[in-house]
Amino acid sequence: MASRLPSNLTLNAATRALATLRDRGVAVIDLTESNPTRVGLRYPRDLLAPLSDPASLLYDPQPLGLPTAREAVSQDFERRGLAVPTERIGLTASTSEAYSLLFKLLCDAGDSVLVPRPSYPLFEHLTVLESVVAKPYRLDHHGAWRIDFDDLESSIDDGTRAVLVVSPNNPTGSFLPEHDLEALARLCGSRDLMLIGDEVFADYRLERTVVPTSVLRATDVLTCSLGGLSKSVGLPQLKLGWIAFGGPASRVAPLMASYEIVADSYLSVSTPVQVALPWLFDRGASIRAQIQSRLERNLESLRQAVREVPTISALEVEGGWSAVLKVPSFRTEEQLVLSLLADDHVLVHPGYFFDFEHEAYLVISLIVEPGVFDRGVARILARAAQPDQTG
Repeated sequence: MASRLPSNLTLNAATRALATLRDRGVAVIDLTESNPTRVGLRYPRDLLAPLSDPASLLYDPQPLGLPTAREAVSQDFERRGLAVPTERIGLTASTSEAYSLLFKLLCDAGDSVLVPRPSYPLFEHLTVLESVVAKPYRLDHHGAWRIDFDDLESSIDDGTRAVLVVSPNNPTGSFLPEHDLEALARLCGSRDLMLIGDEVFADYRLERTVVPTSVLRATDVLTCSLGGLSKSVGLPQLKLGWIAFGGPASRVAPLMASYEIVADSYLSVSTPVQVALPWLFDRGASIRAQIQSRLERNLESLRQAVREVPTISALEVEGGWSAVLKVPSFRTEEQLVLSLLADDHVLVHPGYFFDFEHEAYLVISLIVEPGVFDRGVARILARAAQPDQTG
């Protein structure tokens, strides 16, 4: 087996415990659920009708994607107040594939990219598969999560090719503020680094006083913004994402010429979803609105419940689909997660799954159906607030 593949494929304790419960037919409240198609949202009955458009029978391989589909993405950026020319957009089968293509474009084997910590653990897997090193930089929490620039700068070396930011971050829910974007742009410009913005959750703002920004607003350095149907309209099964490139024209043009060679080697996006894309953006707006309403409802319910338990706090969340609970350290995160599974039949993520530096944190999804969400939260608060009685 290739060395880039994991050497240890053993299931972790929580996964084994979950499998045992499900084999026994025990109903588990899954507060890690992030699949929008499984949380009771109402999808328009005609939503997928354009996938059978006869235009899909014509195969017209375009490395960057069909012009009509890329124009639809450009118009969707306009909805968010961003002007992105069609010629600066490339379609991919997913955000994960977008990362893979970008790492191929920017990095040789052994080069590095800087990734935030805490954040989603997928980055480690994606970089290893491309023989690239993911070097973490710290996000500090002082009421809100912000970049530790001293730590970030100390992580840069001669092999560093890009800085990756996630806005809003998964799972901390923190948006990239404008002053941090300005500092990142100066840093990337001085070190000739690309600034990659994972903005898949950008549509979902939960703190109205926060003004989200996009890496594409840093016009003096090379940037790219990643998004996709999975989050923007709740359609992960249609497998379409995008990369929008930004920066000075003199630098973007040769970069995109090279990117086109990489994309042309795969041609991974199916024709039907590209043909349907304008329709999916239009009809999918109702799904996005439902998700936003669900997030706001569950977050408010969580905050109200936590107010009744002084030893537990819900960290501030500015956007995204997750919430973070800070709980007492009566037991380790793993012990608490396993106890919630075995005794309360509730599944949550431990903080260490996302590389939180300290214990004890739990991460839960905010898109779960409201009744299920409330029952799960009640069980978490009852269990986490009580000292471990087993010792």
